[in-house]
Amino acid sequence: MTLEILTPDKKVFEGEVTAVTVPGTMGSFQILRDHAPIISTLEDGPVIVKSKTGEDTFNIKGGVVEVLKNKIIVLAEGVA
Repeated sequence: MTLEILTPDKKVFEGEVTAVTVPGTMGSFQILRDHAPIISTLEDGPVIVKSKTGEDTFNIKGGVVEVLKNKIIVLAEGVA
């Protein structure tokens, strides 16, 4: 599945991933392949990206996540 992390300024990340954990408003949750379509607001916190090459963490300042057909888009207000 593919992930894009975008801020108003730039594209922070784009690539193939195996799992993504995001800081949802009602608590963090993980997105895996074939996740149901969802749109959720995000709190300040870490977005943990797992891929075949390892794990990366991006600390975002709130935003929105959309999951549709194995494509994840995180629209963040900013990345620390």
